[in-house]
Amino acid sequence: MKKLMVLGTILLLGSLIYLPAGFAQQKIVSERGDIPIDQEVAPTVKQWQPDTEPIKRDYVQQPPLIPHSVEGYQVDLKFNKCMSCHSWATYREAKATKISQTHFKDRDGNDLADVSARRYFCTQCHVPQMDAKPLVENTFKPVEAISSR
Repeated sequence: MKKLMVLGTILLLGSLIYLPAGFAQQKIVSERGDIPIDQEVAPTVKQWQPDTEPIKRDYVQQPPLIPHSVEGYQVDLKFNKCMSCHSWATYREAKATKISQTHFKDRDGNDLADVSARRYFCTQCHVPQMDAKPLVENTFKPVEAISSR
């Protein structure tokens, strides 16, 4: 048993000696590029797209994209800023898209008088668009049934 512990300790120490050498061979690429960490870099400010018409969907059942900024919108248990324009009571006056009937059903399909708790936090499905360059290449093509509309 003692010999086994000594052998295990030797193997462990040996692997620790060679471990950093393996890591040194990997080149780490930063989002900062080749700029050293101690040099100040002004952040690139992304701009939300200005208010636009509803954005075309790319696939069936895609949640509509938000065609305006939602920065500073309060959406919590006490208040939902989105509803000030998109509720059934205010959408005409605000010239906004009204919230879908699907948002008034519970998980069992029962109709509710108010927005379902599982659909209350809008930005868990709906996202605003920015004028940012994609981080990765995208070769996605919309579903043909949608693109003909």
